Amino acid sequence: MKRRETLGADLTPIIDVVFILLIFFIVTSVFKKEQLALMLDLPSSNAQEMEIENKQIYIELSENKLAIKGNEVTFKSLEDELKKIKDNKKPIVVRIDKNVKYERVVKVLDLLQKLNLNNLALVTNTNKN
Repeated sequence: MKRRETLGADLTPIIDVVFILLIFFIVTSVFKKEQLALMLDLPSSNAQEMEIENKQIYIELSENKLAIKGNEVTFKSLEDELKKIKDNKKPIVVRIDKNVKYERVVKVLDLLQKLNLNNLALVTNTNKN
């Protein structure tokens, strides 16, 4: 009688599948370039683009929401977050939806001025005619 050899599980296909899944998740994952929390419809502008450092602070303002550094906040907690900034030369990027009431924009700008944070940039879409 012939002795049968015991068969073990072949791990090669399992390892291949694991590497394929790993590559899939790495390629399809979203790498955050900016910390943005709100989907805004920005107004258009013909202004020249400006280079800003990587260490800027993002403030986003929509009709009924407010976010800083990618986190939704209230106006009171926005003030608390801005008070933590020690360097008043740090660039602050303000993204404002084009449907926001002027009063809300002024409230944010007044808060920045009150805290002497004057190095700010307003983000718009480029208007290519």
